[in-house]
Amino acid sequence: MAATSSLLRGPLPAPPARAIIHVDLDAFYASVEQRDRPELRARPLIVGGPPASRAVVCAASYDARARGVRSAMPCAQAARLCPEAVFVPPDFPRYTAVSAQVLEIFLACTPLVEPLSLDEAYLDVTASHPGIVPATCLAAEIRRRIQAATGLTASAGVGPNKFVAKSASDRGKPDGLVAVAPEDAGAFVGALAVEALPGVGAVTAQRLHARGLRRVGDITTLSDDALAQLFGARAPAMRELAQGIDERAVVAERPRRSLGIERTFARDTGNSDELARELAALAEGLDARLQAHGCRAHTLTLTVKYHDFRACTRARTVREALGGASAIRDLAQAILDGLLPGAPVRLLGLSAAQLVDAGSCRQERLF
Repeated sequence: MAATSSLLRGPLPAPPARAIIHVDLDAFYASVEQRDRPELRARPLIVGGPPASRAVVCAASYDARARGVRSAMPCAQAARLCPEAVFVPPDFPRYTAVSAQVLEIFLACTPLVEPLSLDEAYLDVTASHPGIVPATCLAAEIRRRIQAATGLTASAGVGPNKFVAKSASDRGKPDGLVAVAPEDAGAFVGALAVEALPGVGAVTAQRLHARGLRRVGDITTLSDDALAQLFGARAPAMRELAQGIDERAVVAERPRRSLGIERTFARDTGNSDELARELAALAEGLDARLQAHGCRAHTLTLTVKYHDFRACTRARTVREALGGASAIRDLAQAILDGLLPGAPVRLLGLSAAQLVDAGSCRQERLF
């Protein structure tokens, strides 16, 4: 026993560094459109509303981005920046179907997959591919499988944590692979622009620039008090990120809590027939999203935004989960009819919550 006790008192081996992969499909919505419609490949492509509308850009091809077009930009502004661009409406059911194909590829490699959106995810492959070299080989294989299964390109980053892996993926875009060894993490993130730090938007970046802080590594030179003045309670976490340290775990996909869809009209309207037609189209779109995720919903929320940007939101919860575009449309119309007549409308939105598996709904009705 004495010998055993002395062994137990010895130093424990350090746990292996994590191996995290971040995968991001390149210009996803635009790439799907160009894959399926070859005639769109020769011109800059913008996925969004019509160029003269008040809708915003959902996605843009890289040649459109080179002209300054960005996601969430008003389509009218995008048309001014890139007048030769082709505008196409988004097809979310199609994008969701492609995303499901990619998710299957991820899950075949590891159960620890954390999707961030339809086109982006973290994978923790520490258990199956420990070390930077095995993880990088797996990332290359994932990219190859995505290309073979979908015809799309993906960029990937490999590193010891989420922040490093995502930053490496961004560095590799488009259609690239960048790996950062644990011992190089601090130097790698230190050379990044401060805008790469999570939570640093335009306003915070301006404040940092005003103090001469332009690279992530500059953050590490600040005192604790100065860092707290800039980031408040987030200061300790920001210092760790600036050193290439990020302890956040990759969390496997959580059950989706809601799904939504909305439409901004080209012109404000108070015509009840026109609003009914728009509501029916939204119901079809929302039903397509529910079907793509294998869900039904107990709660439907209608959002109405008026011409002066006032917003009105009403929700209705039903006992039997909603399924089918007609059922969604009828309930949405009933909610809309219950609103007092108001000013002209610029936007309608529908969202579904309290989601349940569609298969379980069928079993409940059967028994």
